[in-house]
Amino acid sequence: MLLAVFSRLKVLNVRELRTHWGRAVASIVVVAVSATLLVAVLGVSGSITGSIDRLATSIGGDADLEVSGITGEGVDETMLTTVADTENVRAAVPLVRTRITADGQPALLIGLGQNASELHSDLQTAIQHQLEQGSPVTSAPDGVVVGAGLGVSKGERFQVAGHTELTAVAVVDGPAARRLNDAHFVIAPLALAQRISGRQGRLDSILVFTTPGADQTAVRAGVTTALQGRAVVATPSFRAAQASSSFAILQAMTLLAASVSLVVAAFLSYNAMSIAIAQRRPVISTMRALGGRRRTIMSDMLAEAALVGFLGGLVGSAFGILIGYFAIGELPSTLVQTLDARLEYVLPLWVVPLTVTACVLASVSASALAARQIHTVAPIEALAPNGATAADPGSRRLRIAAGIAGTALLAVTVGVVTADLGQIAIASIALSFIGFSALCFAFSGLIIKAAAAVARRFGPAGVLGAATIERAPRRMWVAMMTVLTAVVTTVAVTGATGNAVDSTVASFASIADADVWVSSAAATDYSSTLLPPTTAADVAAVPGVERVVPDQMAFATVGDARVMLLGIAADSHRDIYTSLAPADRKKLLAGDGVALSRDLGKSMNVTAGDQITLQTPTGPRTVRVLALVPYFSGMTGTVAMSLDAMQGWFDRAGASDLEVTVAPGADPVAVTAAIRKIVSPETFVYSGDEALDGVASALDQVIAVITVIAWIVVLVSAVTLLNTLMLSVLDRRREIGVLRAIGATRAFTYKAILAEAAGIGIVGAVLGLILGAAIQYLTSVALTNVLSIDVAWQPKPSMIAISLGALAICLLGSIPPAVRAARLDIVDAISAD
Repeated sequence: MLLAVFSRLKVLNVRELRTHWGRAVASIVVVAVSATLLVAVLGVSGSITGSIDRLATSIGGDADLEVSGITGEGVDETMLTTVADTENVRAAVPLVRTRITADGQPALLIGLGQNASELHSDLQTAIQHQLEQGSPVTSAPDGVVVGAGLGVSKGERFQVAGHTELTAVAVVDGPAARRLNDAHFVIAPLALAQRISGRQGRLDSILVFTTPGADQTAVRAGVTTALQGRAVVATPSFRAAQASSSFAILQAMTLLAASVSLVVAAFLSYNAMSIAIAQRRPVISTMRALGGRRRTIMSDMLAEAALVGFLGGLVGSAFGILIGYFAIGELPSTLVQTLDARLEYVLPLWVVPLTVTACVLASVSASALAARQIHTVAPIEALAPNGATAADPGSRRLRIAAGIAGTALLAVTVGVVTADLGQIAIASIALSFIGFSALCFAFSGLIIKAAAAVARRFGPAGVLGAATIERAPRRMWVAMMTVLTAVVTTVAVTGATGNAVDSTVASFASIADADVWVSSAAATDYSSTLLPPTTAADVAAVPGVERVVPDQMAFATVGDARVMLLGIAADSHRDIYTSLAPADRKKLLAGDGVALSRDLGKSMNVTAGDQITLQTPTGPRTVRVLALVPYFSGMTGTVAMSLDAMQGWFDRAGASDLEVTVAPGADPVAVTAAIRKIVSPETFVYSGDEALDGVASALDQVIAVITVIAWIVVLVSAVTLLNTLMLSVLDRRREIGVLRAIGATRAFTYKAILAEAAGIGIVGAVLGLILGAAIQYLTSVALTNVLSIDVAWQPKPSMIAISLGALAICLLGSIPPAVRAARLDIVDAISAD
């Protein structure tokens, strides 16, 4: 039985795939594009969390809890004794863990105390007894253990942090060392690590090991109480969860493109199956005449669709893994600057099976709708010549059902988008595409009439093209929807992304009002590091400088989220400050409240006027929320407060940025050059316009990926249109031959095919532009909630240009069929049967 099934599939379906390999390849390609994006996005996300988890496990081993700083400054060393003395704490291991450069290479500096043997981890395995009292490492004043990944030899002196000379007393390698930041590490005694990192008296974290049988929840509460809320007490996996949240914005944008492309793949699979069934009607009718059952024929077609989806999923997964592997090193710096792990490609085991399954389901479910046409093929068709059978315009009952389903899907999409459900709203955008497609099927009769009317505008040849469109409404609807798909994808996805980027940049427009920025980070990064203490005074003394406004940024933990703290002084150009009402600005500067970004306010379930408690290194601080501000943080939220409050509460004296106003009459370029000369080499100096450009450039990679995906869909749509029109020509070979025999010229035949394509393409493009703009609007509403800014829907002339470009590419697919029709041999065409 099974052998008979495989034989039937091989003789009928596989042979058809080999004969019409172009259509099969086009279907596989569009499915593969969706799979590529899904695997790449999930792979990058998994790599970020996986690398952090792997590093946490490699260092902490079986640690039960981790005490870490609320900000990146860590915790006071005196907390170690407090933690160790807490009930049911068996051991407390101090740890310095920070990113440095070792001989110009990124590396992880790890500082450990003498009780590191408690860790039972890859770190402890790699160093064994290297840090025990009297070992070569502790005996040498600058001796360290280095990982083999740095390429440093034993006994070699090398430079770290750009200024400190160290000696590699030992070089470790092996599986345990490779699992620890890919062997790119420098391990030093605790005091030396503190000196190298400039953190004397500070620890990055304290790893806590509880006594066997102790209640970890109770121990955690006890440690938190003992520390009086001056540090974060959580499980070691807490860092990975925070790292994942910092990737949420990029993930939302790319998953939008992934979900839309998967729906597009399903629709084009429907198109491909419709074309295949139309082309195989003679074969199917012959099989029916010989006793073949509809169910058997339909199951064979669905098996063919499953094979296409499976191959597309596998090919796309392979490319997705490759793209994800290289994308890890090209992530925007704003996403990775808070991570102390060396990012490695870690693909979760479930990603590829899930992706392949999704591709198979999308291909089969879409093809099943098209395969219903098999039920309309009668055995008598086997006796009829090609093209003699009238095309079925589709069941009226089915069209009504499609209209109801399409309306329901659109209603669900609008409801989800307006309900502010975060990333669920992004995923629901794909439903709107399905809903609009269903409505187009419901009104397919009117759409086909419109296409025929357009074709008739092209003269006598157009009349013939219009007649062809009206004779095969189902096939022409499929062709038109192919064009519509291409236009909708380009207009909706690229347009919504463009609106999001434009709105993001506009929300930061006020930073361009500062003449010069002096910062501890590049314009594309967060400036969470403090400037040298004398920088503000030195800059203020530069001739031509009228005013210097300091502010400060820092990453901090609020609840379970990693957020950005922003300390603001009077006259700041930070948008989160300038967008406040004047009364709220005064209260903020006076320390009477804070402003929250809208996304953080939502996650904390607070509104303006509510009070919140912030954990700080100086103890809990209860403050009033002055306002919730639309503000793009790129993470999970922003808290803006007065600079004085931030410096005092979070024990961070100084500034990370200086906003410089140039005096009237002074040359900004000359002043900028003078400032560069007097600041330290590690300090960045750039204009306000360059600062704004940095915001835009941080999103360039996302735009590039989504744009490429959209235009791949356009190219595949062009191939699908070519297949449809080529099938139309083959079905009408005899008819075209008769026309040529009675005097029709090659040019007339050529124009008739092009008029047919123009009718389909123009109507499809116009509908695509309208529906694409509607989906773009829904996407803008959804992104408003996800990005925490007001994403403005702005129709642009470029939408028409994009539509025309997509239409032109699709119409190019009509040229080969038109040429073939014009070159048909009259005798061969008339004899076709």
